[in-house]
Amino acid sequence: MTATYFPIQRPADLAESRLLDAILDNTYPVGSPLPPERELSSQLGVTRPTLREALQRLARDGWIHIQQGKSTIVNDYWREGNLIMLNALAKDFEKLSPDFITKLLEVRAALAPAYTRAAFQNASAELVDFLEPLTRLPDTAEAYSKADQDLHHQLTVLSANPIYSLIYNGFRQISFQAGLTYFHPKDARDYSKAFYLGLLEDAKKADYLSAEKRAADVTTASLTYWINSLRDQEENWNSH
Repeated sequence: MTATYFPIQRPADLAESRLLDAILDNTYPVGSPLPPERELSSQLGVTRPTLREALQRLARDGWIHIQQGKSTIVNDYWREGNLIMLNALAKDFEKLSPDFITKLLEVRAALAPAYTRAAFQNASAELVDFLEPLTRLPDTAEAYSKADQDLHHQLTVLSANPIYSLIYNGFRQISFQAGLTYFHPKDARDYSKAFYLGLLEDAKKADYLSAEKRAADVTTASLTYWINSLRDQEENWNSH
């Protein structure tokens, strides 16, 4: 039997992770001060230089504001955050409100037609090869959620505008987690399969206008489907 070895986290990495968890679970709410260094390093079981390294990383990514000679304050990351933070939020997906997922879908619905059109203009032949396997996916939520993320990522890459990829990569992991719920019903998977088949025909014809409209229609419909499913869940919960 082969032993499995797991990498040991560096103390600064562990301290950063624990502090971030404490910020996300409101142990240290937005606008609140962190405890003094001596107290915080004792709580985390790390040296003060190690704590300072972790704090500098969190400050760099926008989670906290370090003030010389004053308390370190937790930033209002919902208002002043950046795309780096979405990756951290994705690790605590269960703590995100359904409304937050709705907002992400709204962003994708706004951007997808543009990067889809650009991708089909630039690389329709390459998209034929990419799309064909998506029409033969295993009929599972995980397969469709992964395919959905892979497709949109590929479209942003082939759009030749790297800003689209940077934006999409920021919430790709969160979208995958939401997709596991979204694609649980078979009709959602069937709808996406029809979408992939339609895009494949557009790619074969190099019809970027049709692909653009198809992406607009599907992302808008997906947003509506998500909102309606949340409403149904809430009504079912209230009825019990």
